Amino acid sequence: MTDYLYNENTVLSAMVTAQPALLLTLSHFGIPLGFGDKTVAQVCREHNVEPAFFLLITQVYTDDAYLPSQAVIKNTPMANLITYLVNSHDYYLNRGLPHIQGHLIKIAAMLPSRAAKAIKQFFLAYVEEVRAHFSNEEQVVYPHIEHLLNSQAGDNYTIKDYLDHHDNLDDKLSDLVQIIFKYLPAGENDDNAIDMIFDILQLSRDLRKHSLVEEKILGPYVKHLEKQQSAR
Repeated sequence: MTDYLYNENTVLSAMVTAQPALLLTLSHFGIPLGFGDKTVAQVCREHNVEPAFFLLITQVYTDDAYLPSQAVIKNTPMANLITYLVNSHDYYLNRGLPHIQGHLIKIAAMLPSRAAKAIKQFFLAYVEEVRAHFSNEEQVVYPHIEHLLNSQAGDNYTIKDYLDHHDNLDDKLSDLVQIIFKYLPAGENDDNAIDMIFDILQLSRDLRKHSLVEEKILGPYVKHLEKQQSAR
């Protein structure tokens, strides 16, 4: 029994209308728009997503205070977890951040050259930091999970190593917004600037939720797998 805001019989379009931030989440599941009046269960099964897993992730996205219990972690099918996280990485690197960069190029034209250069350098350095963060997860953490799921020996890595050094990627996007506010010319009402700030804040929120999924779901789940492995 869960205390989720939504369930498998919820009409997905109504759920997204009530929680617009879930629009980005759908792409992480590989679920396109065009689901009409179908329920969560119907849409998930059409796209090979476990409905219980979908509801767990969306609960984290819709309730900042939600912390899944060990029972929920153990009893929720996690077959979609790594695919979901890899899809999220792909979205951030190939859609979300390039979209922000397109805004920045236009905004830079409004700024003094020194300010424009500083903002561009800050953003490019941030993108490389994100890329390195995701690369470590995909090359080290996710293979560790695969080892555990396949009961393979010889992997000395533990999820504690990952969680002890897990950085929140959204913090620097908030810093970027403050830098833009600092340097935008007084009285600037350019729609592109407004759109850019809104898009950065939206992406920052999504990245924060991504981090919460890793900390509240990935971490406890892998600890559970490690415990099972050590008991064998």
